[in-house]
Amino acid sequence: MTNVTVLDHLLVVNLDIHVWTARKKLSAPDLGDADLPPGDLASLGSKRVCNPKEIQTFNTLKARAVALLDRHGVRFLGGWAVPQQAIDEICMELTAIRDDFNQAKDEFLRRYHQVVDEWIAKHPKWAGIIENSVETEDYVRSRLDFRWQVFQVQTPAQTGSVYQGELDSDISDLGLTLFEEVAQAASLAWKRCYSGKSEITRKALSPLKGIEQKLLGLTFMEPRVAPVAELIATAIQEIPKRGAIQGSILTRLQSLVCMLCEPKLILRHGQRMLEGKTNASDILNGLLEPSAKGSPDETEVELEIRPEIITPNSTPTLESNGHW
Repeated sequence: MTNVTVLDHLLVVNLDIHVWTARKKLSAPDLGDADLPPGDLASLGSKRVCNPKEIQTFNTLKARAVALLDRHGVRFLGGWAVPQQAIDEICMELTAIRDDFNQAKDEFLRRYHQVVDEWIAKHPKWAGIIENSVETEDYVRSRLDFRWQVFQVQTPAQTGSVYQGELDSDISDLGLTLFEEVAQAASLAWKRCYSGKSEITRKALSPLKGIEQKLLGLTFMEPRVAPVAELIATAIQEIPKRGAIQGSILTRLQSLVCMLCEPKLILRHGQRMLEGKTNASDILNGLLEPSAKGSPDETEVELEIRPEIITPNSTPTLESNGHW
């Protein structure tokens, strides 16, 4: 798929969220007669003018927005490249988060002076340096904001001109960026749900389903995306609908997660499926089988992940047998 065609299928979402830090620079007068090192040696830090717990809600809501876009898209041009067909759902969820943000903002500003007074009461010895740094309610209001922008990217009409910059390269790298983000999500899933487990519930499948849905929405970015999504879907479909997940089924899932932690391996298996050299079931069955003997061509090599190397609290370890 050409870069122009890829751009036809995506929109870019930019988050523009500002959270007041409730910090002010600590100055020498704040510390009175304290013996301080010269400025070319060290600089003073900052002071909090209210309890940081009071503004944690805003950071949590910002993190929710970031997680939403990570779930649907790929980091691109300072924002996220997302599929056009998902933009309505994304904007609806961002609107809900923004509403929560604004409600929390109104509540915080209503209690602002009380919050500051409570902080001063908690640190009476340092009341002076807090009081000297208290901002007005209007200032704090201006530092709390939740916005986003949606835009479409177009390449300049003069192909290859100086106006093109590195955009073509950035677009071409989207597929690799996607697989790197999949690897990060798989590594997190490994640590949270699979490492050292001899039994899991179907709840542990949620991260894999999330990866699959992300891939399905972004198949236009790279030809190998759809085969990898199929691989994950096949693994999930073959799991019993009820009961704990354990034994060889769990080991195969753990092996799959290990594989997804390695972008190069994801690309390799996606390519082999794309070329018709193998299918999802064969790859999943091969995860627990010894590698073929001899020195086959690299594209024909089967991945070996031995069950015994999936140990409690370990990070995913892949057995290469010298092939990569």
